[in-house]
Amino acid sequence: MGKHDHPHVEASGASLAAAAQTALENAGEAWTDMRAQIFDAVAEIAKPASAYEIADIVSHKRGKRVAPNSVYRILDLFVANNLVRRVESANAFVANSHPGCLHDCIFLICDTCGSAVHVDNDRLSDGVRAAAEAAGFAAERPVIEVRGKCAECQ
Repeated sequence: MGKHDHPHVEASGASLAAAAQTALENAGEAWTDMRAQIFDAVAEIAKPASAYEIADIVSHKRGKRVAPNSVYRILDLFVANNLVRRVESANAFVANSHPGCLHDCIFLICDTCGSAVHVDNDRLSDGVRAAAEAAGFAAERPVIEVRGKCAECQ
């Protein structure tokens, strides 16, 4: 994804939803009520959430069942457009607090409380990409996950 020498604008709440909507619409996709509700559910949860957890939240808000496979399709769209990041080892999702900025995924995941913190470190991810290239491998989407205990759980 390359180097990014710029300050990050971290968004939350309504500004995060607006940034996500703008990014998705700029990619030529519609921001539907269902997509908005799924994004809001992901953004409201303090830790990585599964598609089933998100489906339950949205189902409750809508007053009718939302199928997890529909949620997965929307989450895949969000991941492809950098609105949501996937925590691979947990098969769960977190909102990207700066959807306009592309970085490789580096997560610090707490095995006790389940929190996941996304960090940007282009030097580290560039090293992973260089190692892959040296092995003759074209890295398209490096994901680095570090499991352990957060400061609050130590």
